[in-house]
Amino acid sequence: MSFNDHAPGVAEASRLALEMLEQGAGQGAILPLLVRAAERASGNDSVSSILVLDQHGLLRNGASPGLPADYLDAIDGLRPDPKVGTCSAAAATGAVVLTPDFRADEKWAELRHLPLALGYVGAWSQPIKSADGRVLGTFGTYFREQREPSDSERRNIEALAATAATVIGHHKGRCQE
Repeated sequence: MSFNDHAPGVAEASRLALEMLEQGAGQGAILPLLVRAAERASGNDSVSSILVLDQHGLLRNGASPGLPADYLDAIDGLRPDPKVGTCSAAAATGAVVLTPDFRADEKWAELRHLPLALGYVGAWSQPIKSADGRVLGTFGTYFREQREPSDSERRNIEALAATAATVIGHHKGRCQE
């Protein structure tokens, strides 16, 4: 039995995340809850990750409990770029980016060895946007098989990304006070 068997569903995770935010919990406590709900919704062979744009416009790990530290170190500080990976491209374009197969996508030319070494074949990324449309980060999901997300997976991640936007936006606002 995996951790995801005990992870809340999407609606429950969103509700809990907003309660935790109201009670003063930080991003580091809340975002992993959303990631685990995404993993549960996408199936046991997937792993999800939230990357957050820092004050310099670089992507930093927000919550990626299923990815090893060396992978996270290798992607830390990526600059949004429509020609690099899925999360970097989603952050740059503000649009969903699909990569069913890392080997067949030139956006992964420099980085494909990283997820392939972990057994991941493809990924997709949903931008996390503020209410005014600014990209705050990305919600990425990696797959062990060549595929695209289902309509249900897309809806679930959209909902979780909206909750993540509330959490990230709240914390960015507090940092700027």
